[in-house]
Amino acid sequence: MNDLTSQEAIRRMVQRWLPSYPVPAHRLHIHTDTSDFYNVDYNDVVILGQRPYLIRHNAKEGRFGLEDEVKFWVKSAVDLSNGHRKIIKLVFYERFMSHIGDIEFECFRSPKKEARILELVAGHKNFMHGHAIKDEKDNIIRILDFISGKTLAHHIGSIAMDHETYFYQQFPDIFNRFIECVEAIRFLHEHGERHGDIRRDHILIDRQTATYRWIDFDFNYRHRENIYGYDLFGLGNVLVYLAGKGDVLIPDLRGNAHPWLDIIDESDLNIVFRNRVVNLRKLYPYIPESLNRILLHFSRGSNRFYDHARQILCDLEQVRWDS
Repeated sequence: MNDLTSQEAIRRMVQRWLPSYPVPAHRLHIHTDTSDFYNVDYNDVVILGQRPYLIRHNAKEGRFGLEDEVKFWVKSAVDLSNGHRKIIKLVFYERFMSHIGDIEFECFRSPKKEARILELVAGHKNFMHGHAIKDEKDNIIRILDFISGKTLAHHIGSIAMDHETYFYQQFPDIFNRFIECVEAIRFLHEHGERHGDIRRDHILIDRQTATYRWIDFDFNYRHRENIYGYDLFGLGNVLVYLAGKGDVLIPDLRGNAHPWLDIIDESDLNIVFRNRVVNLRKLYPYIPESLNRILLHFSRGSNRFYDHARQILCDLEQVRWDS
């Protein structure tokens, strides 16, 4: 351990960048091997590339009712070399099967893939930024710049107005910013890469620039026919959510004995999430047909699907023109 990463040097850096932070009286736990991410805890220090990072807390899952589920491999940290906030993603492998209709995808986490994409999108405004580095055991660690802002899902959920008012007053700007996100995914696809986990909570709205930025692209998947299909399905889900100002769920309609139930049939539902309505024009007739045709690509009644992000992007651009 050199002078910059000694106990004394680290304590001085903590006092400089975090003057109100209570430096532990005990000897700091310093990690150069992050293989056991459960062992990297609050107040510990991780040394990566001769730079010390003070661990503050673990991240939490923000997906579909799992908000309290701790992601022990994702750490909020402070770079003690300059005081900047960082997100540190340690190596965690998982694998599972997923389906879109009758099509099966093998999904798995790939730190190497995320490291590769971070290098590809450096400087691109619609992605998170950072770099990858190996610890002493050759684990591929991703050090990410902290983005101040809330998720797109949180933003949509916080808009307090009826759907029609939202659609005319708020949605056009949201839609145009979403097109930028689709263009960013096209950029990945043109370079033979995939996001791998496209969700509405994986778009952060940068508080400083109001830019929509993709995060978390360590998932990868395998499928022989269409290598971009899983990404495209994710884009469709996000678009339906934005156009509908949230998901229109069959259980909610049944619970309220809503008259919409009389006009919805199986073909109007999401091809995978069969409790979600995709054919929104049936419910909101002011939604343009050009937009609704895009939504229907992701319905159970569709026999036409997108193969590449440039296809959905082309259709989206036509809707923007119509607007």
